[in-house]
Amino acid sequence: MMYDIELKSVSKTYIGSDEAAVNNINLTVEKGSIVTLLGPSGSGKSTTLRLIAGFERANSGQITLAGKVVSDQSKWIPPEKRGIGMVFQDYALFPHLNVFDNIGFGYKEKDRKQRIMEVIELVNLKGYEKRYPNELSGGQQQRVALARALTRRPVVVLLDEPFSNLDTDLKNQMRIEVKRIIKEAEATAVFVSHDQKDALSISDKIVVMDEGTIQQIGTPRQIYQYPKNRFVANFVGQSNLLKGRVDTEDNTVETRIGIINCNTIDGGFDNKEEVLVSIRPDSFIMDHKGKLKGNIKELSYTGEAIEVVLEVQTPNNKKHNLLIRVSPDKVIHIGEEIKFNIIPNFVSVIKKE
Repeated sequence: MMYDIELKSVSKTYIGSDEAAVNNINLTVEKGSIVTLLGPSGSGKSTTLRLIAGFERANSGQITLAGKVVSDQSKWIPPEKRGIGMVFQDYALFPHLNVFDNIGFGYKEKDRKQRIMEVIELVNLKGYEKRYPNELSGGQQQRVALARALTRRPVVVLLDEPFSNLDTDLKNQMRIEVKRIIKEAEATAVFVSHDQKDALSISDKIVVMDEGTIQQIGTPRQIYQYPKNRFVANFVGQSNLLKGRVDTEDNTVETRIGIINCNTIDGGFDNKEEVLVSIRPDSFIMDHKGKLKGNIKELSYTGEAIEVVLEVQTPNNKKHNLLIRVSPDKVIHIGEEIKFNIIPNFVSVIKKE
């Protein structure tokens, strides 16, 4: 396996702080992949990016880029010699330079003109070479910043919250466009984001971080369908968390709303162990023959779906609210009783903390 980035036991504590911004993290990024560091403010994702870039120096651990050690206890290579391309949150374009000169800034190789035109075509900006940043849309400015980062054929491209300044419609377009550009350039990229939709739509792998530590690494599908702990379940999407007792023999969990079938009891649990069950709102299917039932307490139409707060009667005659998501073509009303089933593939069993 070829890795363009390797972090081994990397930690960083800022002067004047008692807590580590990044605490003993280990991470590998495969060549040609797109990885997103995802987490809330203060999770350590931006510090991790800055450590890879060389804008900060780790207190301990080792960082390797394309097989070359760029940071450890005895060695530290500055950013300009690490072979990285950087796309900043505000794009950092030079207002007095046109598109061509912004993209080619600092590039002095013999193939300068040819290389600049190659990346201009890659980012679909041919014909815009003589325009200035103030004559471009937000999405076009972002593509100029990405083209500039790719011009030097970097080992890795680092992108810090690249979509945060865009409106919703443009953000959706640019997720697709930026992913296409990076894949066509055969680049390795690391994003920083606090937006779960960015991470799920653009990444080959997601690294979920909190309080300076890695909570889970996986594909978007793995992170969404099978969160490993309470934090990931709550931060990445919405989730219903229920206490339960696992039955490892028939892959079920007994909960307050009944017996739930699961596909993720993988030998890491003892039979009858107390656990948490994470059930995504998408995991529920309305079915008039369903084994579970409840009354609709609240409705919210989002366009893509109807979000329903469902009040479920538990076996011991108590009530429990579930958040479920149903198809927008369903005709349902507050107070109505509906029956439903739960898809086992979207149920994750979590160690009780």
